[in-house]
Amino acid sequence: MCLSVECNTGKMKMADGSLLRRNRPGTKAKDFCRWPDEPFEEMDSTLAVQQYIQQIIRREPSNIELILGMPDGQDEGVWKYEHLRQFCMELNGLAVRLQGECNPETCTQMTATEQWIFLCAAHKTPKECPAIDYTRHTLDGAACLLNSNKYFPSRVSIKESSVAKLGSVCRRVYRIFSHAYFHHQSIFDEFENETFLCRRFTAFVIKYNLMSKDNLIVPILEDGAPTESEA
Repeated sequence: MCLSVECNTGKMKMADGSLLRRNRPGTKAKDFCRWPDEPFEEMDSTLAVQQYIQQIIRREPSNIELILGMPDGQDEGVWKYEHLRQFCMELNGLAVRLQGECNPETCTQMTATEQWIFLCAAHKTPKECPAIDYTRHTLDGAACLLNSNKYFPSRVSIKESSVAKLGSVCRRVYRIFSHAYFHHQSIFDEFENETFLCRRFTAFVIKYNLMSKDNLIVPILEDGAPTESEA
């Protein structure tokens, strides 16, 4: 019995008429996820929030207000959690670009200007790490926490005590942006012009009060406009 028919568009039509969206083996990068948008209320998967966020980012990566706009009736804890997961996934792209220039010999510490030196929490006792190692450790640690069945066993409902852990993850991953901006600005600018990720992250943590504004040292305003120093 045939349960599905696969189309050249990358969509799989199931027996009940629904579409399973997937990137087929051999799909070119420019053709990834090239399927029609789906209204949030019609997404019935446990991963609906993630799919909805990614759908908007693909369509309008610069429209930060739209991307962060929570649908009516959506659980705020899940919304914040899924956005932070998405930020960490996208930050891996910046980490890959940094590897060509940021190495243990040139960036012996995780710094942002001469005033900020960050200790790596991945060790038994927090200690200094080369910036690229700090970046890897931080993203690995964030992935472990956000995928933890102990703290986040569900993608549709999250305990408030687990939501409270998101702020510390935000503070740590933000340091990747700040190091890149102050010490590898050409890489930062190229990545930011493509993704608007730091602008979106800044708006996100301000909107949900996940970081103090005093710690937001990359000069990007929450509305996405450049500061005078960037103009």
